[in-house]
Amino acid sequence: MGIRITGTGLYHPEDVITNEELVEGLNAYVEQYNSENAEKIASGELEARRGSSAEFIEKASGVKRRYVAEKTGILDPKRLRPLLHVRSNDELSIQAEWGVAAAKQAMENAGVTAADIDVVILSCSNIQRAYPAVAIEIQTALGIEGYAYDMNVACSAATFGIKQAYDAIKAGARRVLLVNVEITSGHTDFRSRDCHFIFGDVATASIIEDTETKTGFEVLDFSLFTQFSNNIRNNFGYLNLSEVDADIDNNRFRQDGRKVFKEVCPLVAKMITKQLEKNEIAPQSVKRFWLHQANASMNELILKLVVGKENAQPDLVPIILDEFANTSSAGVIIALHRTADQVDDGEFGVLCSFGAGYSVGSILVQKHVAA
Repeated sequence: MGIRITGTGLYHPEDVITNEELVEGLNAYVEQYNSENAEKIASGELEARRGSSAEFIEKASGVKRRYVAEKTGILDPKRLRPLLHVRSNDELSIQAEWGVAAAKQAMENAGVTAADIDVVILSCSNIQRAYPAVAIEIQTALGIEGYAYDMNVACSAATFGIKQAYDAIKAGARRVLLVNVEITSGHTDFRSRDCHFIFGDVATASIIEDTETKTGFEVLDFSLFTQFSNNIRNNFGYLNLSEVDADIDNNRFRQDGRKVFKEVCPLVAKMITKQLEKNEIAPQSVKRFWLHQANASMNELILKLVVGKENAQPDLVPIILDEFANTSSAGVIIALHRTADQVDDGEFGVLCSFGAGYSVGSILVQKHVAA
């Protein structure tokens, strides 16, 4: 028997924002802000806000567009955040609703029903509430018995979640439903030139089970790592309301992109290289590297460090962030979902996500096709 990922699912909202639309809203806000605060800016009391361009965004990140839960509020220079409405406690939460949609697709692709699943894990950077667990809400909506829980390892939450699913199966569970719902627009500072373009909203789901009879990706090896860093940080939390002089509006996503690039790329490449060496697999034998979809240049550099510049063919690292932007934990699953058919029976792949923590999760898998 072998523990395999046998089905994946993908849900995204209908609203799309292009770089051009996003920049138009930001630049209108910047012009108004700088005009209203001209004296304070001139005196040095405040810094002038900076505008941007669609060309800069694509060059800096590779992102061309993103799906969002709601676009009118984001594009309104006077609001610059989604315009969402409170749902009653008797209604399905937005995160659970998206998770259920992605889960149903993954279950159909894996050929399983709710009665076949014992565990539900919601693993993502952005969890809608503290409790009750959104995973339990998804479990109940799907009619799954057993247990469910939420977990957060930032952008590495999917790979760490697969590890938890693997361990649950080793402990006796039949199948695990892993859900990654990232509604990142709720934490993005759309006033900031440096980060307003980075994220998108999406939901993915995966079925993990012990089987020899189904097509899927057998999990061969895990490599997990964490190290504390302030270079990617989000301070939003329930204590903010009690903190004296807390700037709640600014307790959102912030990063030092240059430091992250410089420190994370070699770290990830070294981990993948060691993992392949441990399993006696040459980098050139890996058919696809499904890497975290944060930045196209990061993935290009990591690939070159692992397989060598001369072997770094672009199709080895599928890129979906041009369409979806950075979807945090869901990015590696989207890449797998979109390109799983490009891997043939017996071929190897690597799922690797990385982000705040720092955290890195790398999973070596092998494709098996049912007889």
